[in-house]
Amino acid sequence: MPSDPALLPRAPLTLDDRLLTQVSTRGRRRVLGLLGLLALTAIGVVLSFALGARHIAPGVVVETLLGLRPADDYETLVIVTERMPRALLALLVGASLGCSGVIMQALTRNPLADPGVLGIELGAAFAVLLGILFFGVRGASSYFWWALAGSAVTACIVLAIARLARLAASATISLVIAGAALSAILGSLITLLIVRDTAVYAHYNYWSVGQLNGRAGVIDEIWPFALAGLLLAVPLGRPLNALALGDEVAEGLGLAVGRWQLFGAVTAVVLCAAATAAVGPVAFVGLLGAHTARLLVGGDHRWLLPYGALCGAVLLLLADVACRLIPGNGELQVAIATAVIGAPVFVALARGRKVVPA
Repeated sequence: MPSDPALLPRAPLTLDDRLLTQVSTRGRRRVLGLLGLLALTAIGVVLSFALGARHIAPGVVVETLLGLRPADDYETLVIVTERMPRALLALLVGASLGCSGVIMQALTRNPLADPGVLGIELGAAFAVLLGILFFGVRGASSYFWWALAGSAVTACIVLAIARLARLAASATISLVIAGAALSAILGSLITLLIVRDTAVYAHYNYWSVGQLNGRAGVIDEIWPFALAGLLLAVPLGRPLNALALGDEVAEGLGLAVGRWQLFGAVTAVVLCAAATAAVGPVAFVGLLGAHTARLLVGGDHRWLLPYGALCGAVLLLLADVACRLIPGNGELQVAIATAVIGAPVFVALARGRKVVPA
């Protein structure tokens, strides 16, 4: 009989042992994936600091971040006063939209739900325009409250249209189609309001084009609202997992369904309003962030929420960097880049998946 313990026959693993091993492996992969996303975010930040109308060597960027260069150096000033706030704003807006997309898809059980697709961003923009036109509203912190009201009203109208259409049994109109219809109406109303007022048109157009360039001062006004929305999303993981099983099952598990649905909707609207007030409507970031996160981590919302926020942040940051490198006069707006990337993905998802009615 062998004396070495390594040579002794091992007992077969029980079912509980196998489950524990699978859970441990899955958790390890999720943590490693999260660390990988953080590393990609750091790389994107360095690229954002280095690339632009004037390229700055990565070594200079690192020295600036470590405080090894003179404060009055030109390249240091460019990084600290322009590119650093711009990168932080991209991360904050992208994280807000990515997290909002995860929450909206979970609440509606619709894989195509997104603040831009459902028209919620355009509803926020319409409300901000009303504030600019009739109340002289200026500044991102003031825009936020108008955007919050517009986002909330638009979300309620979209849900009401979709539910009424389903109850009428005249046609099966999805949540997405209802959002698209409302977006068309809001877009027409916005054009009608601004076309005759040159000053309002110029002011609204600068804000609404969906760009990060020249918005360095906005970060100071909007970060409390975005951070509040992200913190509100922290306890939503387990309730969203329960809601994904259906309202009746969630109630059977002891979940206060109506309360958590309302809490999730408020959180998603706050995140959308903060992002829209900061840079204007930027479509498809929530959709892309949520689906990228789901590919990486699966359907557990305890992980989907942080993954979705990070994926949205990285997406918007890298899209902004890419917009600076496209040849031509001036920089391309980041909203155009996200639309170019997101529209084909949206079409592919619409063709490949059945949309769940509202």
